[in-house]
Amino acid sequence: MPGRETGKNRATGGCPFLAACTAKDSIFSYQAKPSAVTIHGLWSLIMETRETASYDRRCLSDPLERPASIRSTFQYPSLPLKQILVLGAGQSSSFLISHLLELADEKHWFVQVGDLDLELARQRIDGHHHGTALKFDINDASLRSPLVEQADVVINMLPPAFQGLIALECVQHGTHMISVSYRDQAIRDLEPDALRKGVLLLCELGLDPGIDYMSAMALIQRIRGEGGKIEAFCSYGSGIPAPDQEHNPLKYVVTWNPRNVAMGGEEGAQYMERGKIKLVPHHNVFHHTWSVEVEGIGLLEAYANRDSMAYLENFGLEGVQTMIRGTLRYPGWSETWSQIVALGLPNETLKIPRLAQRTYREVTEMFLPLNITESSVEQRTARFLGISPTGIIMDKLRWFGLFCDEPIGCRGETAAAMLVHMLQTRLRLESGDRDMVVLVHELDVSYPDGSKPPERVTSTLTAVGQPGGFTAMSRTVGLPTAIAARLLLEDKLSLIGCQIPTHPSIYQPVLSELAAAGLAFTEQVTPLTPDS
Repeated sequence: MPGRETGKNRATGGCPFLAACTAKDSIFSYQAKPSAVTIHGLWSLIMETRETASYDRRCLSDPLERPASIRSTFQYPSLPLKQILVLGAGQSSSFLISHLLELADEKHWFVQVGDLDLELARQRIDGHHHGTALKFDINDASLRSPLVEQADVVINMLPPAFQGLIALECVQHGTHMISVSYRDQAIRDLEPDALRKGVLLLCELGLDPGIDYMSAMALIQRIRGEGGKIEAFCSYGSGIPAPDQEHNPLKYVVTWNPRNVAMGGEEGAQYMERGKIKLVPHHNVFHHTWSVEVEGIGLLEAYANRDSMAYLENFGLEGVQTMIRGTLRYPGWSETWSQIVALGLPNETLKIPRLAQRTYREVTEMFLPLNITESSVEQRTARFLGISPTGIIMDKLRWFGLFCDEPIGCRGETAAAMLVHMLQTRLRLESGDRDMVVLVHELDVSYPDGSKPPERVTSTLTAVGQPGGFTAMSRTVGLPTAIAARLLLEDKLSLIGCQIPTHPSIYQPVLSELAAAGLAFTEQVTPLTPDS
């Protein structure tokens, strides 16, 4: 691979602990013959050793700190184990980690999963002999740096705020990074150093963003190869409950980072329609909606997602008249969430003293002006928001818990922290229920050579989760990420620098494997009419 050797410290499998054990001044001695050690027994020993030592920073930096009870008389065979470091063990990581571990024996990988919640990381590893869990604090440089240095690839599943720090560490140590978060300016600024070090920083590789980019690029290139000219491009993504089951009043479940839901639309949105650019500030995002018909599901509502204009260049669509990237929800979501935004709850700046001890009703009251004097918090809220106190939106806000008298009991100090807690508790996916992901591309195409009449090409992917198993969200985020990691570790992906998955060397093999796994798009072509 350009600029970097995979399989660091091959004599020790790339493991930081094993590197310490075989160091010149190590207190560990390995006297048995290599043939006496099985791979399973070897990694069982590592697991036991790491568990005994809690795998904290001492285990990474100073073998003399290890208890004498964990010394071994085994000699290490030379195993070319590739090291995968997964940072973040949350909802979206479950399928990814499981899939990597399934392949670990065959591919000679070792998978480390780091999370602030050690027990959650252990659950993800589930005792697999080619994996280990560790308590990971992103702010602890003495732990972060050696972990990244010893890895062949880091898969970042942490919240977007931490992506820049992980990417910087990866560039410094010459370690490739795959991330599901958006490629922001902090990542772009690392481009010169990443190229110089021969490092790939591959961002936006999940579902949305991720599969949507790859499928869009494949579709765009195919249409152009057939002589078509793309006049309009609309792309939508969604993670919602499966339609054929009972829904909560908001018709939504949280199957990914709840903070992203709580702060959705905070940056506003920008898109272009029929040659006119539209700007949508945060407080209007959920008022600015339209309907989208999805095959097999029915009518959903859409709202603009971030800056669609940035993708004109990414997709090579500078000549289109309409460019929209949007999010889909069941009808009714936006009219309710717009009131939560209007109330001011998505606020990560203002700290509320003793938030955990306060009630939801008490915090809701804090957002209401003093000059609104109706008798109850519910009536004052309705008047402030300009909605009916007996209407369906108030019923939903009441069900969501805004007027509950129970102590909040959440972590954090802001209204946004309370909102995240409410999403986790009120909109969780119940046992036996299934989620669904939806991706839709709508392309209006003309044919300048007259070979075909103008047409609309609609490409749709839907996937449903397994009751009691992996969610559709986890599967569609994790599988493309795992495929890309395997391509990297097998030296089948030669790109370097800061990338998103719009290059054919990424999207062609990944889409092929996704289709083989049952994640394939269906396509519908309809004639374009003047009213389309």
